[in-house]
Amino acid sequence: MDLRVGTGALAERLSNLIGPRASLARGVLDQHGRSESYYPAMPPDIVVFPETTQEVGAIVRLCAEAGTPIVPFGAGTSLEGNAASVAGGVCIDFARMNKVLAVHEADMDVVVQPGITRKQLNAELRTTGLFFPIDPGADASIGGMSSTRASGTMAVRYGTMKDNVLALEVVLADGRVIRTARRARKSAAGYDLTRLFVGAEGTLGIITEITLKLHPIPQAISAATCSFPTLHDAVDTAIALIQSAVPAARIELLDDVMIRGINAYSRLGYQETPTLFLEFHGSEAAVAEQAQTAEAIAIEHRGRGFAWAKAAEDRSRLWHARDNTLYAGLGVRPGARAVITDVCVPISRLADCLTQTRRDADANGFIAPIVGHVGDGNFHMLILVDPDDPNELAGAKALQARMVARAIALDGTCTGEHGIGLGKVDYLQDELGDAVAVMRAIKAALDPNGLMNPGKILADGALP
Repeated sequence: MDLRVGTGALAERLSNLIGPRASLARGVLDQHGRSESYYPAMPPDIVVFPETTQEVGAIVRLCAEAGTPIVPFGAGTSLEGNAASVAGGVCIDFARMNKVLAVHEADMDVVVQPGITRKQLNAELRTTGLFFPIDPGADASIGGMSSTRASGTMAVRYGTMKDNVLALEVVLADGRVIRTARRARKSAAGYDLTRLFVGAEGTLGIITEITLKLHPIPQAISAATCSFPTLHDAVDTAIALIQSAVPAARIELLDDVMIRGINAYSRLGYQETPTLFLEFHGSEAAVAEQAQTAEAIAIEHRGRGFAWAKAAEDRSRLWHARDNTLYAGLGVRPGARAVITDVCVPISRLADCLTQTRRDADANGFIAPIVGHVGDGNFHMLILVDPDDPNELAGAKALQARMVARAIALDGTCTGEHGIGLGKVDYLQDELGDAVAVMRAIKAALDPNGLMNPGKILADGALP
């Protein structure tokens, strides 16, 4: 059923259920059709703002009866069109489900609703001595981070969302509510449903509650920057840090193009060469030792200008610059849009993959800043294009395809943390082969009518 034929009847039923928290306002619909990705706007037909799991279940049941697509929405920071309403339908915005439900300090875990953002969560935790470390850069919602299996700058030490989600509450496509696990730190009980839904991008069910691991706030934190003459030198330094068992919390790489962008955007004065941003957590003595070792390794690989940031305000300024690389990168070519893509490879293959990708972009005339979580082999490229030039967009997509093929050939993945969404659908088969058929079988079992975030991960046909 095309929702646009039956919008009035469904809107009335949703309005009877949650009142004015069901919206048909054009501005609201348009807002929920856009993201940070380059895709054209794909708005839903109705946006609803539930406040409880019970309301989400009732909304899903109404949509199931009407044969209407359902798209979950968090903070709208996705980069692969993950929350685009490609078939219209009902968008479930979790902005009102943003509470901390329980903090278990002794067990170092927390139970939250999906709409809370990572910054809001850490603000709520500030008196406990604990924090949630996953930092994808944007102030993403915890539900969205779980749905895309996000990671970010501190994954090299603390892992990704799959490592830090203990349990989920999920509304299935028929409105049933299930819990995937208890709060125990390990379990051998049945299939690991938690990890099935973490990274499923809302295509199998709607996450309404998340239990997360927490970590002690480090006694001491120190950050540093160091520039290098080449990308290869910078990546070799990161590899040496990992292989030397230096427990760095962050190892971030910005290439010379991205450094130029953040210098202008954040009014900084870094040397415009490939640069590592580092951070170390632990006791005062441990941090000092890690820092000394890191500096020595960097110097061995032609690092220069090693600069430390120990004061909280200095570290904040450094990571604020890193977290705003999207906007800083766009500033390198005013008026451009970015085709943003990421891959991840085994760390021993990273230098080859990254330098070949840089040469490919340069040889084809693209301005394409690179930023990477190089401690775990993951890097991103912002391919800047004229939004009114279809030839540039086609060239950017071809560049992305070569980047992905290169990563897969090196035993890597087409996406380290953005998810498949719309943008990486064509590459999943290349990476996983017959495993995709197993995914389709799981999708058919849990969502037989294909209503849960349609068009994502397993979509067929041409992309928008």
